[in-house]
Amino acid sequence: MPIRIPDNLPARHILEGERIFVMEENRALSQDIRPIKIIILNLMPNKEVTETQLLRALSNTPIQIDIELLRISTHESKNTSKEHLFKYYETFDSIKDNYYDGLIITGAPVEQMPYEEVDYWPELCSIMEWSKTHVYSTMHICWGAMAGLYYHYGIPKYDLDAKCFGVFEHSTTSSKPVKLFRGFDDIFYVPHSRHTELRSDDIAAVDNLRILSESPESGVYAVSDKRGRQFFITGHSEYDRYTLDAEYKRDVDKGLSIEIPKNYYRDNDPTKEPLMRWRSVATLLFTNWLNYYVYQETPFDIHLLNEVKQNKIDLEED
Repeated sequence: MPIRIPDNLPARHILEGERIFVMEENRALSQDIRPIKIIILNLMPNKEVTETQLLRALSNTPIQIDIELLRISTHESKNTSKEHLFKYYETFDSIKDNYYDGLIITGAPVEQMPYEEVDYWPELCSIMEWSKTHVYSTMHICWGAMAGLYYHYGIPKYDLDAKCFGVFEHSTTSSKPVKLFRGFDDIFYVPHSRHTELRSDDIAAVDNLRILSESPESGVYAVSDKRGRQFFITGHSEYDRYTLDAEYKRDVDKGLSIEIPKNYYRDNDPTKEPLMRWRSVATLLFTNWLNYYVYQETPFDIHLLNEVKQNKIDLEED
């Protein structure tokens, strides 16, 4: 089944070139089905790149998905044109009365700032508070995960001595298989690019939270509340092959001190092609979230969401 996107969104041509089935709004409106509604709060600087990456990751499911894009109105984007933002993105004021099956909150390049010093922190807090009553399940990514854990549970972030940068091995931490990781290998790979970390002791001290996956090198990767309504993912499974390459070369060109991303280039040689070994992880992660924690649980009438908000989803497989 397709993902439905705003008419003429530039990402459409890239996705169609990859044989991904996308449907524009006008065609979708003629179909008599109940698609699931996902809204993406895109905090990344180059919004068109992030749109494409997330839409690609969301596309491998038999469920039809309606996608809306949300922007912060209290921050001026310097890397995405106003024309693109005004044409394809909604503001919080325009959607705050709506209900959604799922919300994705992306990362942002502000991780070394105290949360309260981020200029759009009050608006982001309003959106995260709204999500508790207007969204069935929310996936927070990278800085979005850290911001979500801080806002909802008071979990702090910590500066790293050196940037966590590369592709790292991960495994699940539950004694039983977790549905979010159904189909994953015992060891799987995830890209990371961040200057801060979460600590497992802080998370373990909160009764409502569970650590689902960690890495010996990159630390906590996936956290969930016990109802399956909030997921916090510190890595970037949605990244494409060259994202870390572009970040590395950008910093080198700026004369910044940056290590070669670990376990990324063939033979650890930045003149060689990056190894792509997390595409299946991205597909499974988003497909499992959409299926087991969104589609299977959201009421058919999304306006009844608050009547089932106390449901506890079994995170583990039977």
